[in-house]
Amino acid sequence: MAGIVSALWRYPVKSMLGEECAELELEARGVRGDRRFAVRSDDGKLGTAKPSSRRFRPIAGLFALHARYAGEWPEITFPDGRCLRGNDPKIDDALSAALQTPVTLVREGGIPHFDDSPIHLVTSASLDWLKARLPKSRVDARRFRPNITIATDQSEISWVGKTLQIGNAVRLRVTAPTGRCGMTISAQADLPFDPGILRCIAQEAGEDFGVYAEVVQPGRISRGDAVSVGA
Repeated sequence: MAGIVSALWRYPVKSMLGEECAELELEARGVRGDRRFAVRSDDGKLGTAKPSSRRFRPIAGLFALHARYAGEWPEITFPDGRCLRGNDPKIDDALSAALQTPVTLVREGGIPHFDDSPIHLVTSASLDWLKARLPKSRVDARRFRPNITIATDQSEISWVGKTLQIGNAVRLRVTAPTGRCGMTISAQADLPFDPGILRCIAQEAGEDFGVYAEVVQPGRISRGDAVSVGA
């Protein structure tokens, strides 16, 4: 056993804050429901919280919105505390007002909403490494928006090209390191803006922190599941 699953996350709407879950269903596409929805700007591009993007349109304010599922639709919490379901007739007007640009909430069609990969994971070893280098920073897994956090003394970078067995059924193939961007330093919830996070990763890890993975064998995983590493 290489470690155990310590946290699971799902992000119903791309680039909004997500929901911590006790268990997740993994499909060939990735986590069921993960980034299934997105906001689309009036130029037809999907919105992202990244400060720059060629494929997506950067939209300030997405990190101020919190999405969690209420049945098959996400429920979005606004900065003023209002909550609206994704199928509410007023949702597009409310999102446009909050983001200060015309948008509509859309469900994923033929083109995936993922940036690069369906699954993203980090380990406690990497988080501890970063905390040791930035003792005055709020190093928190939420900055990196993983689906899976694994408690282990191994770096996830050492798993690239290998297969992870999680629980009794699920197998993931670790495909590549995750190159970090400006989203990691952005303020979100109780985490402050901190440019030192990305600067440290860029200087000491070549901008890589976390790994991408694809689903080899689908199934359900839970917090506390054992994780083993194979060839």
